[in-house]
Amino acid sequence: MEINNPRGILLMALGFALFAVADTIAKVLLEYYPPLQVVFLRQLGLFFGVNLIMLYKLKWFGKTQNFSTQLLRGFTQAGSAVIFLVGLKTIPIADATSIAFVAPLFVIILSYFILKDPIGIRRWLAVVIGFSGTLIIIRPGFEIINLGHLFIIIAALLFALRQIISRLLAPTDNPLTTAFFTAYTSVFIFVLFQPWVWTPITDKNHIFLFLVYAIFAGTAEFLVIKSLQIAHAVVVSPLQYTLLIWVTIFGFIIWGILPDFWTFLGAGVIIATGLYSLHRERVRKSS
Repeated sequence: MEINNPRGILLMALGFALFAVADTIAKVLLEYYPPLQVVFLRQLGLFFGVNLIMLYKLKWFGKTQNFSTQLLRGFTQAGSAVIFLVGLKTIPIADATSIAFVAPLFVIILSYFILKDPIGIRRWLAVVIGFSGTLIIIRPGFEIINLGHLFIIIAALLFALRQIISRLLAPTDNPLTTAFFTAYTSVFIFVLFQPWVWTPITDKNHIFLFLVYAIFAGTAEFLVIKSLQIAHAVVVSPLQYTLLIWVTIFGFIIWGILPDFWTFLGAGVIIATGLYSLHRERVRKSS
């Protein structure tokens, strides 16, 4: 496929803008519904999206030689999604987003131990500094640590593991095949819990929000996948950090909450080390 970085940038930027809207809607819905129900309806968006593409292309995406690995990726995606929502329910959305940005740093650590990628001293130093940014946001010892912060860190770790599994699958499986197994696995897992957690949705506004949530989240997934297909990852990946700009704006509009100085400082440290790590990866691949 021909590389088209400008189009990839546009798709990635739009994808994370939609993710910001979806996360904001999730934060609103979590005031009324349990995380397992909210995440189930979110994954239905991806589920129906995959099936619509299959119908359009008249092609079955469920064929793979890596069935167990695909299932493992689906489980990590499901775990990351629901644990993130559990954390999001109890802390401001900008704080949750800032802490979640440690995921790329977890990717570096996991790639060293699982993929045996060579990691230089500079990138290890970036990891240490990046995690210090998380401590700046949480400020252990100065404030009571909210369990929501720990849930977001766990979600980021699972998300990073999902990324590592994706790299293992990339040489043999089409991204749409991976999306297929992620959708089917996560929906199957979450539907099992619904008899115990389901809260009837009677408010028409909530029905509308759930529909927008599922559509935006599913669309964002496909935009990011497409962006990474047509553009260089080192070019488009930094755009993930625009998510913080959007959720900060939405958080202020809806809840009247702005991140404090320490959250901005910690987020800045995490983002700077993430960008530096991307730069070092580009240098390593070009040398």
